Amino acid sequence: MTRRFIAGAVCPRCGEMDKLMVDSETDERECVRCGYSDQRPREAPSELRTRVNRPARRVEAETETVTLIDPAAGTDKPGRS
Repeated sequence: MTRRFIAGAVCPRCGEMDKLMVDSETDERECVRCGYSDQRPREAPSELRTRVNRPARRVEAETETVTLIDPAAGTDKPGRS
């Protein structure tokens, strides 16, 4: 039986960091602080749907032409150079 601590892991019961260890043969994790233990899942859980992994919705927006005007060009007002 080989047990190793999981660096940076937080116990779901007591909230202590770096107190969980895992048995490499049975994939059981256990907290040395509060005694919490459980089996790690064999299958990866299904991925939650988020804005990053869902298909993009295409929305067609109305477009307009924009004309840029140089404010320094064509100033005919007195007192301005």
